[in-house]
Amino acid sequence: MPYCSPARIGRRGLEERPTAEDLVQEAAAMPLTTWDNFYVIVGSSAAALTGLMFVVIALVAETRQRSSQGVSAFGTPTIVHFCLALFVSAVLSAPWRALGAVSLTIALTGVGGLVYLAIVTRRARRQTAYKPVFEDWLWHTILPFVSYVTYFVTGLLIPRSAPTALFGVGGATLLLVFIGIHNAWDTVTWLALDQIPTPNESKPEA
Repeated sequence: MPYCSPARIGRRGLEERPTAEDLVQEAAAMPLTTWDNFYVIVGSSAAALTGLMFVVIALVAETRQRSSQGVSAFGTPTIVHFCLALFVSAVLSAPWRALGAVSLTIALTGVGGLVYLAIVTRRARRQTAYKPVFEDWLWHTILPFVSYVTYFVTGLLIPRSAPTALFGVGGATLLLVFIGIHNAWDTVTWLALDQIPTPNESKPEA
């Protein structure tokens, strides 16, 4: 067995010892790595559902006399919800060096979502193609508001209490996916029922 002097062993130990930067990066990644599988599932689902929404919008475009105001108020936000869920999934799956950057990104996502939601609510109030009921306000305004506020609050809390805050981010992301699923289904059923002729409609002549 070759002889190794204590000085050589000491130098080897110093070379193999992780640097402060490595320790910081590892500490930042630890809370995020436990969520990898969750965001793979949620992100993949959001991406697939976004593609299906393009099909739904294409079907809406083929129907008669559709208002672009109704689509921008009730159709486009569903795409945005799915895209934001996909974006957050990608953000939390990235190899970050520090939690501060993650915190800022999630908080800004919440702010951006709230600004967009205010615009959508204004469009929904002004459009005349459809009169929203309480269920519409719940799924198109109230629940998205809860998600985006959660993004903002938990984003700010990530550096202080990452394990707890990440549960809030995950819940908000999953809620956005379910909101999108409900709204997409609502659009499809409305479209299908709209194609059924009413008794007052005149029948075509033979």
